[in-house]
Amino acid sequence: MSHTHQHHYKVDVTWTGNQGTGTKTYQGYGRGHEIRIEGKPMLEGSSDPMFRGDASKYNPEDMLVTALSTCHMLSYLHQAVLAGVVVTAYTDSAEGSMETDVHGGHFTEVVLHPVVTITADSDPAKAQVAHDPAHHGCFIANSVNFPVRVEPRIVVESH
Repeated sequence: MSHTHQHHYKVDVTWTGNQGTGTKTYQGYGRGHEIRIEGKPMLEGSSDPMFRGDASKYNPEDMLVTALSTCHMLSYLHQAVLAGVVVTAYTDSAEGSMETDVHGGHFTEVVLHPVVTITADSDPAKAQVAHDPAHHGCFIANSVNFPVRVEPRIVVESH
């Protein structure tokens, strides 16, 4: 018998881009907004510069790729513990691809490129294999309707 647990997340978003005429014209309003989550620093958001946004602020596309990358990392670190692999460093240069047309747009894929550094006495094969259950255990990857590929590299520390 399986038991499910509900988890809820509350985010408050406030649009800050009314420049006096609201959304009267496409060019006449800013895309700026503030993202607030209780007990955490406020994030400043905008749209992608391609959509008249501010390149210095976080956009939804950035945050989706970030969510996939960090979710995989956290899931992987857990799997490493289970596999007896000691991770000492982890970086990822994640990339997302999106297509747009006159009807809108959608992500076509996200590719994660984690570089995992492990101790010399850890098994590189187990470190590599741990990415699979990590991917399948990632809540965010399980929630999107496009492929999330993982192309990991394992680095073994020298003695």
